[in-house]
Amino acid sequence: EVAFSAKKEFDIAVWNTMIITVCVMAISLTFGTLGGYALARSTNQYAFWILIIALVFRAMPHITLVSGYMEPLFRWGIWGQTWVSVLVLVAINQPFTIWMMRSFFMNVPRELDESAMIDGCNRFQGFWFVIMPVMWPGVITTGLFSFLLAYNDFTITSALLSQENTTMIPRIASFLGSAQTDGDQMAAVAAVVTATAPLFVLIMVFQRQLVSGLTAGAVKG
Repeated sequence: EVAFSAKKEFDIAVWNTMIITVCVMAISLTFGTLGGYALARSTNQYAFWILIIALVFRAMPHITLVSGYMEPLFRWGIWGQTWVSVLVLVAINQPFTIWMMRSFFMNVPRELDESAMIDGCNRFQGFWFVIMPVMWPGVITTGLFSFLLAYNDFTITSALLSQENTTMIPRIASFLGSAQTDGDQMAAVAAVVTATAPLFVLIMVFQRQLVSGLTAGAVKG
């Protein structure tokens, strides 16, 4: 009965992890791609200061950021809900995605934008039909890093999620902590393998795009 209860709890944690990870990755990539493109093409001074503020925000320890959210979350009665951790993880991850996507867009010649508009495209059509097709390695690379940030997070999810809404990493930590006293070492090992396997699959499937995206910044043109 104890083993069945632990398995049920871990299955729920897996499901919560998938929801949070996919949502964080999708939202971060959407705003990161649009923001990175806008900042890469902008010639205004504010673009520089936005990037500096984003860098400072990204460099701050996660626990210091979480502490600022706790009081209003308790006051509003929304602490422990899944969507709250999604918003916080997106806020923490967004500076990284903006910096990454901006660096990729900086290596795409502005002449492509100009050619698209000469051919009759507006700014959005040129972005979607001309720029994005050559940006997929960068998008996939940034998406994988966003996925890993949300998937492997312990600080945010353990601080903001209730026990019934927790994700795999905090749940594995609880399994490992109780393995010695409860004697259920195999459940702890199985949980670790279950959490690790999807990462190997992702890297193997997208290894070509990942390598291409990581090396794109070294090539101009």
